[in-house]
Amino acid sequence: MTEPKRHKRGGLYFEDFTVGASIEHGLTRTVTQMDNMLFSNMTLNPQPLHIDAHFCATETEWGKPLMNSLFTLGLMIGISVNDTTVGTTIGNLGMTDVTFPAPLFEGDTINCDTEIVAKRESKSRPDAG
Repeated sequence: MTEPKRHKRGGLYFEDFTVGASIEHGLTRTVTQMDNMLFSNMTLNPQPLHIDAHFCATETEWGKPLMNSLFTLGLMIGISVNDTTVGTTIGNLGMTDVTFPAPLFEGDTINCDTEIVAKRESKSRPDAG
């Protein structure tokens, strides 16, 4: 009896990325205030916008704590990794033009897509894309 073929998840290589292509990531995550508290504590961030419900209810336009934007960014990167770079990247060299067009709150469910807007070959490591 032969074993069924298993799909191996893994990231993409330079030549697999096509400018203009979009990748819809299947993972989603509903965020909690505990996520916010843990992230704020781990990063030594005492910002009341993230951890103080009373402050947010009385002093902000949103009326409730905002999820930390760097937690949000990290979560989006984590959601995308299986479909883009797991096992194929050498390292993250940087990010530009990161924006947060709307706040994320406790109970919101995040999903994300990746759009390939550009790619370039490495001048210092031509074998690495």
